[in-house]
Amino acid sequence: MKQIVCVKWGSAYGPEYVNRLYGMVARHATPPFRVVCLTDDRSGIRPEVECFDLPELGVPHPERTIGKWRKQILWGRTVPGLEGVALFIDLDSVIVGSIDDYFSIGDPQDVYVARNWARPLERLGQTSVFRFPVGGNAHVLNDFRADPQGIADRYHFEQHYVTAAVTGGVKFWPEAWTRHFRLHCLPPFPLRYFVRARLPAGARIVTFPGGPNPDDVSEGRWNKNVPPHNPRWAHLRAAFGAGPRVDAKRWRHLQRYVLPVPWIDEAWRD
Repeated sequence: MKQIVCVKWGSAYGPEYVNRLYGMVARHATPPFRVVCLTDDRSGIRPEVECFDLPELGVPHPERTIGKWRKQILWGRTVPGLEGVALFIDLDSVIVGSIDDYFSIGDPQDVYVARNWARPLERLGQTSVFRFPVGGNAHVLNDFRADPQGIADRYHFEQHYVTAAVTGGVKFWPEAWTRHFRLHCLPPFPLRYFVRARLPAGARIVTFPGGPNPDDVSEGRWNKNVPPHNPRWAHLRAAFGAGPRVDAKRWRHLQRYVLPVPWIDEAWRD
């Protein structure tokens, strides 16, 4: 049984993200499989998804850090609805090819993560897509609960802490499987004003850490601060005059432009 798990809390992502994740898994995983969602709000989630209450972190969320520390609950000795081996996929991910090999690679006790391509010279993991033996590294959560602010201050991001804390170290997916939208798909500035994001050969899952989100890219915008399908000249004018900006800083606004991407519309659906 292939087990895929996601975590949904707060209002950042609606139930459509969970529903589309299930649809993508159904198209790209050979049965049998199950999709488990740990959440604080089950409303609107399709019945095929097995929902369980999202456990409490157990300690105050660290301050002065943007890391998604709530995901640490996946490293508990027990995780609601899960046992054996599970594959975690962030909700803001787009599955574009078979994910069967994510379950068969390596030893079941291995922890596999994507490489953090934003810092390629360091051996850091990126936890948008990771496989783990449930309960196999319970010290990761226990140690975090013992000193949440200290660990956050030291590592800044939960994925950096996981990279350092997993017993025996993490392993990385083959490079072609898990691609980062901004780094591997989106043309460099200023070509992105004229060339659409490409789907790299051999990609299985495209991740969107740090934005933009798939729903915005499908509408040709970086975020919801600007209108869908914002013309390139309107985007440029906003940097130097009136008009909505993606970011208050001019250079960031200029860089953050994206054309609609047809392959996202094709893949990211129920």
